[in-house]
Formats: sequence, structure tokens, C-alpha cells
Amino acid sequence: MDDKVQHSFWKAFADSPFIMMKLSDAPGHAEPMTAMLDKEATHSIWFFARRSNRIAGGGKAMGQVMTKGHDVFACLSGTLTEDTSVTRRGDLWNNAVEAWFPEGKDDPDVVMLRFDIDDGEVWTADMGLKQVYKLITGKPIHAKNAGEHALGAV
Repeated sequence: MDDKVQHSFWKAFADSPFIMMKLSDAPGHAEPMTAMLDKEATHSIWFFARRSNRIAGGGKAMGQVMTKGHDVFACLSGTLTEDTSVTRRGDLWNNAVEAWFPEGKDDPDVVMLRFDIDDGEVWTADMGLKQVYKLITGKPIHAKNAGEHALGAV
């Protein structure tokens, strides 16, 4: 994946770490999850969930990202597995996680999942003032002027 697009993805995702996750072979819809990011792990993200959560069993999965400024969109595929690292659990646990799981990080009903990203497709939107003018006036916008698109590992 192009370095510029990859950098844009991780920066925007860090500012808005929300992703719709779904196990690839499971029926039903994706659900919103808050991603826990580690700057040293550029191909993995983590989640905390109850063991009864529909993605807690792990397996092949897909996630969709749309950042809060609508400047980055991504579809990520990979594998969800339980991560039992006590150190990582402690590093990623914070007050926001505690609000969802008030029994604390040692609650046996809380699982920490690692999503190892195998592949991704990322779109960045950088319309600029001229493109926004075209948008609001109905004039044609050409994709090459609206942002970048890249495939591959993020």
C-alpha cells in the first residue's frame, strides 16, 4: 500500500478509532467496536468484548472504517483471535473500557481480541475548495481529483 495513504489511514483511525466488525462466515450484521491501537503494531488492532459477544469466538473477519471527518474510508480483512497477554491487556485498559466493563480488567467474562489485518482497501477524500464548489453546484467531479485509493496491507 502507498505510504501516504497508509499514513493517512492510521492517523485518521487513531483520531476516530471506531470500526464495524463482523465475522466473515457468521450470519447477521456487523457491529460497532472501539479499536485499541498500538503505534508499534501497524497490522493489528485490539478490542475488549464480553465472551457472549457475536465476534468473541474469533475467526476470519472484516471491518469497515469511516472516520469522523469523512476523510478516510477503509475495508479491512483479517483474523480475530483471543489475546491473553496480561501485559497488553493492562497497557490497553483505560477509563473508557472500564465504563463498559465495570468489573475491571480481571473480569473473566471480558475477552481481549486481536484483529490481525491481512489486507485492506483504503480511500482518502481530499476534495479541496474547488471540488467542494463543484459538489454543491452539481458540476462533475473526477475521482482523480477527489482523493487517493490504495489496496494492500495497512
